Amino acid sequence: MQIPPKVTDRAYARLSEIGAAQQGKVLRVAVEGGGCSGFQYEIKLDDPSDDDLVLEHSGERVVVDSVSQPFLAGAVIDFTEELIGARFTIENPNATSSCGCGTSFSM
Repeated sequence: MQIPPKVTDRAYARLSEIGAAQQGKVLRVAVEGGGCSGFQYEIKLDDPSDDDLVLEHSGERVVVDSVSQPFLAGAVIDFTEELIGARFTIENPNATSSCGCGTSFSM
């Protein structure tokens, strides 16, 4: 059995700040082919689907589709604020390398 991804309190707090649950939306984290390293993350507000893994805290939900789940096993989904901007980030123990922008990785 694979370890599900973990979502930090900071990421759930950001979802609450933007009112995702109030809008009936979830944060979808997916892995797609492409990017400069072979795979890339897609992170967006979306509607839930039946085959999603649902991670929930205080009414806010983060979902991962069934195809992306093995790529994100044990990953940590966080929210960071830096001088260059604020964004959701993924620390993925399965990635063997990643690009400088943090949205593309290889396994």
